[in-house]
Parts: sequence; structure tokens; C-alpha cells
Amino acid sequence: MFMPTVAHHADYLCQAVARLGSESAFEVLARAKALEAQGRRVVHMEIGEPDFDTPEHIKRAGIRAIEDNYSHYTPSAGIPELRDAIADYASRFRGLTPAYARENVVVGAGAKPIIWNLLSAILDPGDELVYADPAYPAYASAASYLQAKPIPVALLESRNWRLDLDELAAKVGPKTKAIVITSPHNPTGGVLTRDDLERIAELAQRHGALVVSDEIYSRNIYGPTFNSIAQLDGMRERTIIVDGFSKAYAMTGWRLGYCVAPEAIAKTVTLFNNNTFSCVATFVQHAGIAALTGDDAPIRRMNAIFRERRDAIVAGLNDVPGVSCTLPDGAFYAFPNVSQVTHDDRHLAQWLLQECGVACLGGSSFGAAGAGYLRFSYAASIDDIRWAVAQVREHLPRYESPAR
Repeated sequence: MFMPTVAHHADYLCQAVARLGSESAFEVLARAKALEAQGRRVVHMEIGEPDFDTPEHIKRAGIRAIEDNYSHYTPSAGIPELRDAIADYASRFRGLTPAYARENVVVGAGAKPIIWNLLSAILDPGDELVYADPAYPAYASAASYLQAKPIPVALLESRNWRLDLDELAAKVGPKTKAIVITSPHNPTGGVLTRDDLERIAELAQRHGALVVSDEIYSRNIYGPTFNSIAQLDGMRERTIIVDGFSKAYAMTGWRLGYCVAPEAIAKTVTLFNNNTFSCVATFVQHAGIAALTGDDAPIRRMNAIFRERRDAIVAGLNDVPGVSCTLPDGAFYAFPNVSQVTHDDRHLAQWLLQECGVACLGGSSFGAAGAGYLRFSYAASIDDIRWAVAQVREHLPRYESPAR
């Protein structure tokens, strides 16, 4: 009797899977939850998630939409009412005239699917995607999968985690399809200045490149008024803004993001939406309208609390021997330098979780330029931050770095 040979399941996977990266925050979150299940106290500083509840008026809008039976399919780009609200908000917030139209807006189930579908729309094999290093992993992962070439450009601690503009100029060239900028930045909290943006704009225009401007943390800023590269002359036509509701409105689990792009690109991103997740849950989109058009006071209040937490964690980390930390200008991450403590930041992060109950990430998980650093999300209470820093200060002297 013929018995077919059953291949190992891995043999069925496509080769392209090897080009995919991963977001280690969710892996560390799972390990931290497992420790908590054992009765351990763990402070969660690994995941980029506001610890606040979604503001009440946004929740009520979502519940009301469910009760009103907004639970059916919608257009793949999003319901017109939300696209109009996003176009109006994106224009007003950035001071852009004439205003964007709904045709420029594509809604997605979080910013990550938008990033994937956007890069799928613009990148051909062999194209180069220039991006800041360290970086949010989704950009390099998607570019690699699409057989484009990710080109990292170092962020400099000496510039308070802003781009090395000379290195950027050297790496942008004829094969550059797009430059990715994230300001405020994950994982470092750096914020690009107007002068930085003008230099980037000049390079993009000279080489005919697009700019993907990830502005998901644009409401989490502690310094001067937020600047978008789309505000600069000649840049609106070649800039794609990536934004969403997770960070500013404490809506991570709602899964609602968007891009604002030139119309032809927006249409193609919509086509990818249609072929992947079809559409975003209708009641979630109605909650998004409430977020953009309702009371803004809760968002400002959350940001003020983030500022207090930032000051507390940075002061605390700078009081730990062998650790130094710059003061982030935006987002809600501290990115301390631990190179005097260890050559293996991921090992140190694992040790801090296991031995101290402090969940954080090794900087090298965000790229080669993050080696020697840790990322702490300060989306935790002041009490938790103080406890976590005290744990690090008390226990770090007995840490042993692994042999090289």
C-alpha cells in the first residue's frame, strides 16, 4: 500500500517568511504576564500602550453605534464621515490650507496594516527605503518582505535622538523610493526640529523620493508646537502621513489607524485594504469620529500626566550608577544608555524582568543603533515607575553581563 511521505510543516512555508521581522514588545509582554500569573509583581514598561481608559465620550459613541446597528460592511477606505473628520483634523492640526479631502484618507485596522499596505503600494523589488535606526520594526520588516532594501540611518544620542543628517544625505540616492521619519520617535522619544525637516525635505525633492511621516505620537509632545514635514513648501504632494488613535486617545485595542496621502496612493492603499481586511468595524469608526470631534481635554490631561512620568523616570534612571538617560521631547519612552553595565542589552532586559519584575526592552531589538540601550515605556503610574526604578537601583549592582 502506498504511504505518502508527510513533510514537516516548516517545509510548506514560503521563503519570504525568513525576511519578516517581529515586534519583541509582545513577546516580552507574554513572558511578563506569565510571571504575574505566578503571583509576581511586574511593572509593564515593555509595551507601548497608554495605561489610561479610553475617554468616556468615545466609549459612549462606540456603544451607541452598536445599539444603532452600525455593524455591517463599509467601504474599504472607511466610512465617508470618518474620512471627512480625519481630513479636517489632519489639516487643522498641522495648519494646512487648502484642507485635505476625504479622497486623501484611508482608514485601517490600526496603523500597522496601513504601514504594510502603504509600503506594498509604493515599493518594488530593489527599491530602497531609508529609515531612522533604531526604529519601529514594522517598516524594515515589510520592506524586506517586499524585496525592497531597508537602509538604516543612525539617530544620535548626542543630538537628543535626532537623525545624523550627514549620514542621511550620503544614503539617499537614485534608488530611494521613500524616506521614513517618525517624530516624535519610538523608541527614543526624539523629536525632529524644523531645521531637520527642511534638510530632509530638500533631500527628498532633489532625489524625487516620497516621505512617509509617522506621526502617531504627534499629540504626545512636551516641547514646542508639533511640526510636520507636510507643512513645508513642495512637501504636501510627496508626503504620506501615518497616524491613528491608539496613542493619543488610549484606543490601542480598538484598532483604528489611517494614512493621509496623495489621491493616487490613497486609492492603491485602499485596494490593498480591500484584499486584506476588507474594512474596519463600523462602530469603531464612529468612535473615531467622536475622538476627533469631541472634548479634547482628556487627551491634554493624559499628556500632562505623561510629562510628569517622564520627568520622574528620567531623574530616577540618571540616579542609577552606570546608567544615563536623555530627556525625551515626545512619545512616552525613556531610552537610557546602559553600555557601561553590559554589552548585551537584551540579556539585561530579560534579567530585569526575571529578577526585578521590571518589563522593558533591549534597544537592539529596534535596530543596530539601539545596542547598549534599554527602552522603558512610562505608560505606568508614578508609584509603579518609582518602584521599578528602585528595583533597578537596588539589584543592578549584582547583574553579571554574559561573556562576549
